[in-house]
This record gives sequence, C-alpha cells and structure tokens, in this order.
Amino acid sequence: MTVVGPFGLSVRDQALEADVQTGLAAVEAGLLDATKSDVPFITEAAQHLVLAGGKRFRPLLVMLAAQFGDPYAPGVVPSAVVVELTHLATLYHDDVMDEADVRRGVDSANTRWGNSIAVLTGDFLFARASHTLADLGPEAVRIQSEAFERLVTGQILETAGPQEGRDPVDHYLDVLSGKTGSLVAVSCRFGAMMSGADESVVDILTQYGERLGVAFQLADDVLDIASDSHESGKTPGTDLREGIPTLPVLRLRAAAAAHGRPEDLELVALVDGDLTDEARHAECLRRLRVHPALEQARRDTVRYAQEARAMLAPLPEGYAKSALAEMCDAVVHRAG
Repeated sequence: MTVVGPFGLSVRDQALEADVQTGLAAVEAGLLDATKSDVPFITEAAQHLVLAGGKRFRPLLVMLAAQFGDPYAPGVVPSAVVVELTHLATLYHDDVMDEADVRRGVDSANTRWGNSIAVLTGDFLFARASHTLADLGPEAVRIQSEAFERLVTGQILETAGPQEGRDPVDHYLDVLSGKTGSLVAVSCRFGAMMSGADESVVDILTQYGERLGVAFQLADDVLDIASDSHESGKTPGTDLREGIPTLPVLRLRAAAAAHGRPEDLELVALVDGDLTDEARHAECLRRLRVHPALEQARRDTVRYAQEARAMLAPLPEGYAKSALAEMCDAVVHRAG
C-alpha cells in the first residue's frame, strides 16, 4: 500500500500506483511547460502557485477515471493539465476578490505583485489552458467551455446573493455545484472520455465528480473556520473576514432566525461587524469553532461525500473504484 496524491490517498495495487504516479509526474511537467513564457517575469508569476505545490486533486481524479479505459491514451495527461491550469487561474482571481494574503503556504500573487498582475496572470493561465485544450478536439472544447460558464456563473451568483425568498443554504449549494463541482466533474469526465471508457461510465463518473466537488468545497468551508494556516495553507478565517457566506455562517444565520437565541444573535452581529479588527476576528473564529453550525456543516460535507460514493455502485469492482471511494472518505476526514 502506497500513499499518493492529496490527503494521503492509499493505493493498494502496484500497477495502479505506477500509472497514477507516472501520470501525475507527466502532469507536473506539463504544467511547468505550459506556464513558461518568453518574458521571464510572466514565467515567474505564472509558476508561482505551480511551484508552491498543491493537492493536484483534479489531475488525480483524471488519472483514476482513466483507469476505466486506456490510462495511457494520449489525451489523458493533457486534459489533466487543462483542468489544473483552469483551477490555478481561478485561484489568482479568487485571491484578488477575497483580498487573500496567503495561498498554499506562500504569499498570494496579489500580495506579491498587486491585483493587476494577479488578474492578468490568471488570464494568461486561462489562455494556456485553451491552447492545450484545442489539441483535444471540439468535443473537449465544448465540455470545458460549458464547465467554465457554470464556474463563472456560480461565482457571479455567489457575489450577487440569493434572490428574494430563496433559501440562502439552497442558493449556496447551487453556487458550489457551479463554482467547484463543475470543474471536478469535468476532471472525471475527461479522464474517462479520453481513455475511451463506455459512455455510461463517463456519465457515472461525471455525476460522482460533481458531488465530490461540492463535498470538497464544503470541507474547505469547514477548514476556513476550524483549521490553522499550517493545515490549510492559507490564512484561517479569510472567507469570514471578507464576508463570504460560507456554509457554517449560513447555518448560524438560519439557527439565529429560527430560534432567536441571544448567543446566536450576538454571534451573527459579531460576524456582521468589522472583522478587519484582529481581536474581533479571533473572537469570532473561537466562537464559531464551538458552535453547532460548524458541526452541521460537517454533516453536510459527509452527506455530499456519501452521495458521491453511492454514484460509484454500478462501476466494475477494482482498485480504481476503491480509490475513488476512498477519495470520498478522505474529503470527509479533511473536514474533521
């Protein structure tokens, strides 16, 4: 049994381990190649987050999904490079929107070079992803463009907030399906599709990826409250400080509205206050960490992970299926 990929995923088969490790190494080389420019400064900025590491969650899913066809098919590695480049590009933009200081344990690009360079570097990565994607054929371009539209739509809906009368939690879960679930779903879809897997397998893995992606983001929401910077690689409470309505906060608001407990109303007022003040921010984190809303968000994470696991049932038994099921467990473990 060897540990590979994010969260210490266990691979119990030597052949699968070799395929995954070889594939991820090829993706890493592809990322470095795709982020090179004739302008040294652009290379430095574009490779900033590549070199910082990361879980390579999406490329790993591509490699595992490809096991249901020919994992050595020529489109598998380039498609993994595409999804990771797209993901990296969104991180540059997210950090500008969130005014984040730290990403993957290093200074965020906007902290180091300013917002304009960070945004333009994200655009550069999108361009390089499109360049690689063009070689994979029109169907791949269509799939990626639809996913990217959903991703951006989710980001816009998150910024705009729920419409009048819409349950904020339901709205938020829809946001996550687009903002995070879409690209994770495409990772699984590309892996299966590029490997030549049956269409039914491609559909199953796409649905699995969508649910796993939501669970993954919900785990991030929990980590934003519950973790320290060493665990998450970014400043704790970043979303909280910026007023981004993550699930623990939405669950807190729902509890306060439903029951009107003074301690809940007081914590909501603290959340809505000036959290640029370090003492208030620390107090808010401390109280949220022991509030039932955080545990409810953990249960929501478990629910989506269990739905993802259930989607795998029709797939043939084997080490690849077991590894995908373990990914669900790993996401839940990540949320504590």
